[in-house]
Amino acid sequence: MKEKRVIAGILLVGILVVTLSGCKNTDSGKKETEKPVITIGSDNYPPYNYLNENGVPTGIDVELATEAFKRMGYQVDVVQIDWEEKKELVESGEIDCIMGCFSMEGRLDDYRWAGPYIASRQVVAVNASSDIYKLSDLEGKNLAVQSTTKPESIFLNRTDERIPKLENLISLGHRELIYTFLGKGYVDAVAAHEESIVQYMKDYDASFRILEEPLMITGIGVAFAKNDDRGICEQMEQTLEEMRQDGTTLKIVGKYLDDPEKYLEVDDLGY
Repeated sequence: MKEKRVIAGILLVGILVVTLSGCKNTDSGKKETEKPVITIGSDNYPPYNYLNENGVPTGIDVELATEAFKRMGYQVDVVQIDWEEKKELVESGEIDCIMGCFSMEGRLDDYRWAGPYIASRQVVAVNASSDIYKLSDLEGKNLAVQSTTKPESIFLNRTDERIPKLENLISLGHRELIYTFLGKGYVDAVAAHEESIVQYMKDYDASFRILEEPLMITGIGVAFAKNDDRGICEQMEQTLEEMRQDGTTLKIVGKYLDDPEKYLEVDDLGY
C-alpha cells in the first residue's frame, strides 16, 4: 500500500507541474493579446498600404505603424476606409488615426499630427508618348486625381502661379481609376504621390512618364483627431523619430523604394 501511495503522489505532482506550466503559458499568451489595440485607417495605396497575396495588410506605413506602436505597447489593427470619410471617422473615434501616405501640407490645423516621417513629391504623370513635358503644357488639358487628395486641392485652388487652367479636373474615388483613365486616354495626365505612380507602373507594366517639375514636396504624417488628448500622438511622433535615428525606418522604406535615403530628408520641410 505504501508503494502505491508514493507512486500516486509522484503522479499527482507531475499533473500539477504540467497544469501549472500550462496556466503560465496561457497567462503569457493572454497578456500578449490583451495589449490595447490602435485602429489605423487607410485606403489601398501601394507601396504604403495594400493587401498582399494572402489578403494581409502590408506596405511601408503598415510596417512602420506596427513597429512604432509595438514599441509603445500597443497592437495594430489596419482597416480599409473610404478615403473621403477619413476626417469623420477619426473624429468619431471609429479609427484612432489616419496613416496612409497622408500629406500634412495644408492640413496642419485640421488634425493633431505625428510627423513628418517621410518626404514625398507630388507629381504629374503622362503617357510615354505625350507631348506634355512641363506643368504649363497642361493648359486646357484633362487631368485626373484621387478625390480629397492634395493634388485635387492644388488644381482646384490654383494658388501656385505655376498651375495652369485645365479643361477638366476629374476627381475619382479610387486611386487605381486615375491610372486606368490615363492608360485608356480618357485624360491627358494624372497627379499623385510619385511613389504611388512608380509602384503602379511596376505592378501593371505601365509606360507613364513623370514630369521633372514637381507640384510640391510634402511631409507625410500620422493624423489624429484635433481633440485627441490621450498623448498617443506625441508618443508616436517621438517613437517615429527614434526609428528614423536608429535606422529602422530606412530599412523598412528600402524594402519598397529605391534610394530610400531621399525619402527621409524631412528636417527642412518646415513643419
